[in-house]
Amino acid sequence: MTAIRHFPTRADLDPGAFEALVKTPTRAEDWPLAERVEAGIPIYAAACARDCLERDDSETNARRRALLEEWHHCLAQGPGVLAITGMVEGAVVDRATETFLALIEAERGIGQRGDHFAAAGANDRLWNAFQKHGEADPDGFVCYYANPVLALVAKAWLGPGYQLTSQVNVVKPGGRAQLPHRDYHLGFLSEAQALDYPLGQQVASQYLTLQGAVAHDDMPLESGPTQLLPHSQRYAEGYLAYRDPAFQEVFARHRVQLPLAKGDGLFFNPALFHAAGDNDSQHRRRMANLLQISSAFGRAMESVDNARLIRKCYAALTTRFQRGGWTPQTHACVDALAESYPFPANLDRTAPRAGGLAPESQRELLARALTEAWPETQLHDALACLARARCA
Repeated sequence: MTAIRHFPTRADLDPGAFEALVKTPTRAEDWPLAERVEAGIPIYAAACARDCLERDDSETNARRRALLEEWHHCLAQGPGVLAITGMVEGAVVDRATETFLALIEAERGIGQRGDHFAAAGANDRLWNAFQKHGEADPDGFVCYYANPVLALVAKAWLGPGYQLTSQVNVVKPGGRAQLPHRDYHLGFLSEAQALDYPLGQQVASQYLTLQGAVAHDDMPLESGPTQLLPHSQRYAEGYLAYRDPAFQEVFARHRVQLPLAKGDGLFFNPALFHAAGDNDSQHRRRMANLLQISSAFGRAMESVDNARLIRKCYAALTTRFQRGGWTPQTHACVDALAESYPFPANLDRTAPRAGGLAPESQRELLARALTEAWPETQLHDALACLARARCA
């Protein structure tokens, strides 16, 4: 019996197996509730989904259950991506677009507007658009998110208790394509960091997030809608593979693009290889509200004030560190004491570290304090600054 590698390395990557996987055809007969399959992607009508929500009777409930089953299977073992036409009414989208553009303009020139997987300033980006939208236009926000189809697709992947966030991205004419990648959680970590997570966690992480987008403009192919690689989410080692040139070449050979109309929704497994496309149009803006929907299960059972604990324990920890430096025992204590994961973060205030996609974590800050022999007052100030920067 072949041993399973729970901590795979680059040596375990197999571009040939990956290419065979992504060449899997998407057959229309496997997705009976879809209107059609285009570019290997099942496309559903929002009207059909709404019909499953109109009544609370056995027939309607059965149809709703069947749609949930089909969507979950599509995202997990199928092509990993689906589209929903007409998900948000045009007038509702237009009102939100006006709000988003006004917020982007108001923030222009304030700080450094970073972007994941693209150079700062290449696009217009509105971080935490979800909260900013609700604060700027409560009535428009309520109209936008009072959307049972959006709720249904979120529940199909995550079940109830999910949490919404969103970021608006505007790609200008001439905007260049991204490199292929996977998304949050592990997609935002370096390769070295991802290697520390066992393969089971790498696979499980995709079930904690649903990636989505609402088109705020018509998106013909020339405007560069998202490049997608159907079935690529099924390659278990993909969080190590997406940076590999051989896998990027497979992506280039087989990736597809789906034109969208204003108000359409696109949803995909975060482990799907994807990348924004080239906007080759002369005058066409490409604007999307990028939805990141998180599972209720990504939470600890108890609330811990880690910053307060660090302040209390820093003197004792410093004494240990001064005696022995970075011993396994010191590493273990720092891991237990501080938050190691840098998210959730306020991405307007916490810029990604140089060469990375994530801001500094509380654990990294504490490690820096020990290494540089900060006095307690300096650490206390830095922890307070980090807490303020993470607040919405």
